[in-house]
Amino acid sequence: MAVWLVIAPLLLGGCSILREFGPVVEVHTLDAGEAIELKRGDILTRGKLSDATTQTIRVAALDAQACAKPISADCVEALAAVTGVATDRRLAALSELWLAQAQAMKPGSEQQAAWLETIRYAYAYLFLGDHTPGERAFEDRQTQVRDWYNYAVERAATGMFEVRQQMSTQLPAQTRWNIAGWELQLDMRSARLPVPAELLPVSSLSFRGLRSLYRRDGFGAELVAVMPDEPLTSAPTRDGRPAAKRNQQPPPWSEMPAPSMTVLLHPDGDDLDSVLHTRTGRLTVHDPYVESAIMLRGQRVPLAANFTAGYGVWLARAKFNRQSLRSLLGREGGIDRPHVYLMQPYDPNRRIIVMLHGLASSPEAWVELANEILGDEALRQHYQIWQVYYPTNMPIALNHAMIRRALENTLAHFDSSGQAPASSDLVLVGHSMGGVIARLMVSSTDQSLVQLAATHSRLTPQQIKRIDPMLRFEPFPHVSRAIFIAAPHRGTTVAGGRLGRWMAGFIRFPVTVLEELAHTLVPDAAASSHESLGHIPNSVDNLDENDPFVRTAADFPISTQVRYHSIVAQANAEVALADSDDGLVPYRSAHLPGAQSEKIIISGHSVQQSAAAVLEIQRILREDIALREAHFMQP
Repeated sequence: MAVWLVIAPLLLGGCSILREFGPVVEVHTLDAGEAIELKRGDILTRGKLSDATTQTIRVAALDAQACAKPISADCVEALAAVTGVATDRRLAALSELWLAQAQAMKPGSEQQAAWLETIRYAYAYLFLGDHTPGERAFEDRQTQVRDWYNYAVERAATGMFEVRQQMSTQLPAQTRWNIAGWELQLDMRSARLPVPAELLPVSSLSFRGLRSLYRRDGFGAELVAVMPDEPLTSAPTRDGRPAAKRNQQPPPWSEMPAPSMTVLLHPDGDDLDSVLHTRTGRLTVHDPYVESAIMLRGQRVPLAANFTAGYGVWLARAKFNRQSLRSLLGREGGIDRPHVYLMQPYDPNRRIIVMLHGLASSPEAWVELANEILGDEALRQHYQIWQVYYPTNMPIALNHAMIRRALENTLAHFDSSGQAPASSDLVLVGHSMGGVIARLMVSSTDQSLVQLAATHSRLTPQQIKRIDPMLRFEPFPHVSRAIFIAAPHRGTTVAGGRLGRWMAGFIRFPVTVLEELAHTLVPDAAASSHESLGHIPNSVDNLDENDPFVRTAADFPISTQVRYHSIVAQANAEVALADSDDGLVPYRSAHLPGAQSEKIIISGHSVQQSAAAVLEIQRILREDIALREAHFMQP
């Protein structure tokens, strides 16, 4: 017994299993949220190190509490020197530790160096560790490390941009930068972009007013490059004279002023050791619409992309709603001519969808439809979107002529030979008055508009001859399909009613337009002769169901080469279709005989924003793709 009394304390003190007479391992039950958080929570999502990194620190015989502090250079150096821990575990943990340091630092060279170290170790883990990315495809840890890489590249790239913001506005495709002791080669050959005015990290952006946000998971930082963009306006120039009089009109087109891009940073080195010690690398910029994946160290790697962010930034900053109202009323700050916006850099191999908005509207009318097409991989591969922004106060015939000219000039600029696939089989989509204009673009006239001008206007035969191109036209070349949405092809009673006449009374044409019209009709007269043009009907006048123009245009034959579709809104499902309307446009005006399809949607006039209309348009576009592919498959 005496011996046992001596031995027992030794056993109890030296054996951890019996410490405090309880087990050292305990089991606790977690709910689903706690289990997921334990596996996936990390320095980005919860503000503290991931469980996997903490475990690696312990296995490496380091102080977990000391390593968890925001700045712990000793911990990083100690873990980098450890040799008894699996390479993958060590590289991943080092990437997160460097990321924690970078987040705790103030902007500057030291923080940039920490971002670059985060990138170095994440890159090494992903491509030079114990396993290939494909072997770890379903591992949460690989997703974490990829996110650390993407975030660090995002921050490093935007930091570099801020440092270099004072550089010239046109960088060569390749240039070298010295950043935080690294020499980085900038390679922009995969993205045709000038230097932006701003570089926005997508992770810092949040949007309201969009049903969906579309992106693609993958490798790389998602950024929005906000380009210098001159606002469209009919306001006079500094010398007080309208730009149109000075023959300095800008091009009638512009590419998306806030394109999305994907950026990668590749540390130089042929093997793990050289990558871990290099101080050089390449920063490559990619167009996510052109590249969906790249080959990297023998692996096909999907590129991250965001297809909504750039579009959302553009719409949020453009302030189209106020400008479109000013345009309708002919006020200063509106626009006086159509402009074609390319929703992505021009691609000669993608077919073009041309979108035409309605009265008092703007590209904002297409926010949901454009976003859904941009976010649909199959449609995105086959189509590119052009949105026509035009002043909706003009007579429909004049807007139609100017929109034709703007599209012709834009196509000629990007495809002067007219041989690119983009220049053929265009798709027109028009809402409301834009649908009326779209119908004119696929129609042909006879002498009816000339006769109409002779009998219903104060124009002389010589003046009518001068505007003959507006009165006689053929279908716009290469349009193969058109979609008319809530389009008043035969006008509407609302435009001719008290409200419509009241609204029409507020509409004025910009001075620039009146002067151009006066010069066209009376080239030898004084500029003040535009005062005599007050009798010209405006867009609201043209939409009256009794207006001679809309009554005549409704019977123009549509090209037999064009397949066309109607989407008709019905405000009250209980009213018989033939007697129904959408609050503005009656069914009898929106209906077109001979349409390939007619979709009735219970909605008000702004039906183009509805999910049902978007789905119908996507169906039509997919059907169009299938028909073309079947045609090319025929022997």
